Amino acid sequence: MIPFELRTLVKINIYLCDCMRLKSLIAKPYADFIVRNIKKNATLAVSHQQALLTTLMNEAANTAFGKTHRFNEVSNHQQFTEAVPIRDYEALKPYIEKIKLGEENILWQGKPKYFAKTSGTTSGVKYIPISDVSIKEHINAARNALLCYISETGQSQFVNGKMIFLSGSPALDHINGIHTGRLSGIVNHHVPAYLTKNRLPSYETNCIEDWETKLDAIVQETIQQDMTLISGIPPWMQMYFDRLTEKSGKKIADLFPHFSLLVHGGVAFEPYKAKLFESIGRRIPSIETFPASEGFFAFQDTQTEEGLLLNTQAGMYFEFVPAQEMFNENPTRLSLADVALHTNYALIVSSNAGLWGYNIGDTIKFVSLQPYRIVVTGRIKHFISAFGEHVIAEEVEQALLKTADKYQLRITEFTVAPFISSDDSPSYHEWFVEFENEPAHLESFASEVDQALCKKNIYYDDLVRGRILAPLKMNALHKNAFIHYMKSIGKLGGQNKVPPWGKNQKKKKKRKKKKKKKKKKKKKKKNLHPFLLPPPIINKNQAPPFPPPPPPKGGGVSPPGH
Repeated sequence: MIPFELRTLVKINIYLCDCMRLKSLIAKPYADFIVRNIKKNATLAVSHQQALLTTLMNEAANTAFGKTHRFNEVSNHQQFTEAVPIRDYEALKPYIEKIKLGEENILWQGKPKYFAKTSGTTSGVKYIPISDVSIKEHINAARNALLCYISETGQSQFVNGKMIFLSGSPALDHINGIHTGRLSGIVNHHVPAYLTKNRLPSYETNCIEDWETKLDAIVQETIQQDMTLISGIPPWMQMYFDRLTEKSGKKIADLFPHFSLLVHGGVAFEPYKAKLFESIGRRIPSIETFPASEGFFAFQDTQTEEGLLLNTQAGMYFEFVPAQEMFNENPTRLSLADVALHTNYALIVSSNAGLWGYNIGDTIKFVSLQPYRIVVTGRIKHFISAFGEHVIAEEVEQALLKTADKYQLRITEFTVAPFISSDDSPSYHEWFVEFENEPAHLESFASEVDQALCKKNIYYDDLVRGRILAPLKMNALHKNAFIHYMKSIGKLGGQNKVPPWGKNQKKKKKRKKKKKKKKKKKKKKKNLHPFLLPPPIINKNQAPPFPPPPPPKGGGVSPPGH
């Protein structure tokens, strides 16, 4: 006869299993219902955007910003562009400072519910307002991305297992009653209740600030779990996979046999895809998202078509500026009704969080107008045009990855910057690439990448052909170079990204007089070079380009990177 305690335990386990199966069964009809509405709304995107502009103007008319910019007189896109100039964070900052001092009704009704704290290259720390209504749109967009996948594929089993989002700390500070922290940490407080039991890591682990310490704790908590969904920025997911493999000796698919969905965003996926899937041990379905502190702009709604569905009914009014006009005094500002396919646009947003004509810094292009689907092409500041070449991140990535695929090379990370010569030698683009497996002949590989870039960009091709630019020069970096660099500046892990572009580097003229001073100046100038300090290794006699790797552990192999 089975003891009472054992019978009770068996019943509890059966009940829990039934609940998990029920969650999976309910997911599909619920997803179908939501997705029908998403598809219907996608056909009405232009009219929804027009109506939304009116709504935003009415709701913010009595704010300090709304009064200054005559929102009560704005009823269409043309009037809006005349009333509200395009702004970056620096131009918005005076309003943000008033909110931080405790003032209400500045950019949006009342006070923001949160400040998303993010770092910028020119403005230092940024405080992006998030309202009570806008945070709900963040959560709904993330949910909708998953529901579109479930509805289209019928695959919902992943909801039964453990899920992880590699994010920043959920611990929040306060500024005059406004919760302040990283966006990913803020979102952690809004995970739906039905998913909280499936979510990892623990709150305590998630609050660890040091990324490597936190990563070790995450590995410890998850290595024995049934992980079915893993989400995060690709380079930090790669670090997680590497640590898991280092500890277990297994591929991720062997360690987590039910791992069936990868959710990613924050940076372009293509440069990391091959290595991620190689670490996993097989290809698995993935969902791409386009979230930012300023809003959840788009998400992948289908596995069969290119691009991300623009989130047009989520409290955000979008404008689109042709990228080449972005720095003009009066750039063209297009509404959704006026966009064209395959044109590079800077994305401008006005929202129910209190952002108005805000340049988020990203560039996109439309790959479909029915419905409106986009691909992210880069950052408005992440292009090289020191000589009028207008080379964008998408072109650089495609040139590098296409050539790498030809030779079955895997790229861990890379960055590019213009080298501007001030003597008679030609200028050029300088590339710094961390290879998983380095090409046998780096110069030949670099030459092919250069040719591929010439085919992608006619302006760059003209400059190379005209000998105004020399062909690109490529440097191979040591393993974990980017990890060590990000660690050295305190930006390892979480939501931090390695920018694909660096600052201009100028070559000083060689002179015999004041040689020592010139040498010092040159070294100082080089230390500005593309987010990689000091300059990279070109030959064995030079100093290392990054902070040296940590002391070898165990068998003399440095810890694996991403």
